[in-house]
Amino acid sequence: MQPTRNVLFVPHGAPTFALNPGAAGAALAHEAQAFESPRAIVVLSPHWETALPTVGTGTQLETIYDFAGFDSRLYDIRYPATGCPEVAKLVVAALQTQGFDVREDPARGLDHGAWVPLRHMFPDADVPVIPLSVQTHGGPAHAYRIGQALSTLAQSRVLVLASGNVTHNLRDYGSARMSGGQTPAYVHTFADWVYAHMVAHDVDTLLDYRRTSADGARAHPSEDHFLPLFTALGAAGPEAQPQAFFRGVSDYVIAMDGYRFH
Repeated sequence: MQPTRNVLFVPHGAPTFALNPGAAGAALAHEAQAFESPRAIVVLSPHWETALPTVGTGTQLETIYDFAGFDSRLYDIRYPATGCPEVAKLVVAALQTQGFDVREDPARGLDHGAWVPLRHMFPDADVPVIPLSVQTHGGPAHAYRIGQALSTLAQSRVLVLASGNVTHNLRDYGSARMSGGQTPAYVHTFADWVYAHMVAHDVDTLLDYRRTSADGARAHPSEDHFLPLFTALGAAGPEAQPQAFFRGVSDYVIAMDGYRFH
């Protein structure tokens, strides 16, 4: 069954996901096969945070290494994506039409939240990419509205790729590692809670997850990595049915769940 909307929520995990794709990387590569020759990809990454929605309008996108202390091989990776100013202008216009004050950045490249999943999905870097920033201070409702503004593009050959993680508490990573690699229970229970409400398409409960779930605040001390899920929900539209294409945990505390929309 083909997706009715060109929208995916994908995990990007730790930077080492680029070197060790495992089952999650294989699932990303498989999902990419459902999208025949996208005109362009709008990629939303929590590692690009701005006060206002900002669209990358450049033609050559630098590979950004926004991390330190990892395997030296990571810094040799290049993802030589090109931009698409024409589609970038459509993204700007779509956001402005919905009342957003939008900025443009012709120099923005791709941080690891963008290029790591893109490398697994489109390894030849042969589809133009338009980076889009996240506004963590805006919360889930703002992220959802961003997605709604992009929904017209998602009905065309533009793929909206929202990159994040269903759980992301890196302070717990050290504790889990020191305790012998034990995954805290909330990682599974919160991912299961998200899954249940995603497949039920219970958007209101998901948007209010910090109040309606027992583990939301611990799963996301900062909301940045969870907000792209809401943008994906908004872009997919009210009739689209979320389906998990992968569920699993990496590095003890990072739920790597990914969702497509039918």
